[in-house]
Amino acid sequence: MQLVITAVGRLKAGPEQDLLARYLKLAVAAGRPVGMQVAQVIEISESKAPSTLRRKADEAERLLTACRGAAVRIALDEYGKAVGSVAFAELLRQHRDAGDKAMAFLIGGPDGHGDAVLGSASIRLSLGPMTLPHGLSRIVLAEQIYRAITILSGHPYHRP
Repeated sequence: MQLVITAVGRLKAGPEQDLLARYLKLAVAAGRPVGMQVAQVIEISESKAPSTLRRKADEAERLLTACRGAAVRIALDEYGKAVGSVAFAELLRQHRDAGDKAMAFLIGGPDGHGDAVLGSASIRLSLGPMTLPHGLSRIVLAEQIYRAITILSGHPYHRP
């Protein structure tokens, strides 16, 4: 199953980008044996629309366009369901075993997700109750994807 991260905003070169690349590289290598392919991170620019509602709608439209091939869309949302690492791994396993070809993770902009993203999401997940900068959200998500893959493969990285 192909995993794609789509996010509003661009991550600048530096430590955040390096750490994101590290976890993605680990996930790519560990994912092959368990049928998980971390394909890419797609970044879209923040909307310049004058109102919050219009910015969210514009970003939602572009996020959905970027992940149009994914049947499973997971919106990262502060009001989403918080799950542990093992439950997250199980979620990935269930979709992989169901034959889903692609899963997209959608990270919204500073104003959050537009209605179109929330309405089309298969699942809404929260990374926790604290607000995270968008760059850090990508890193946490990439690490959790890597951790889920290691859980599925029986690798000792995850120690409950």
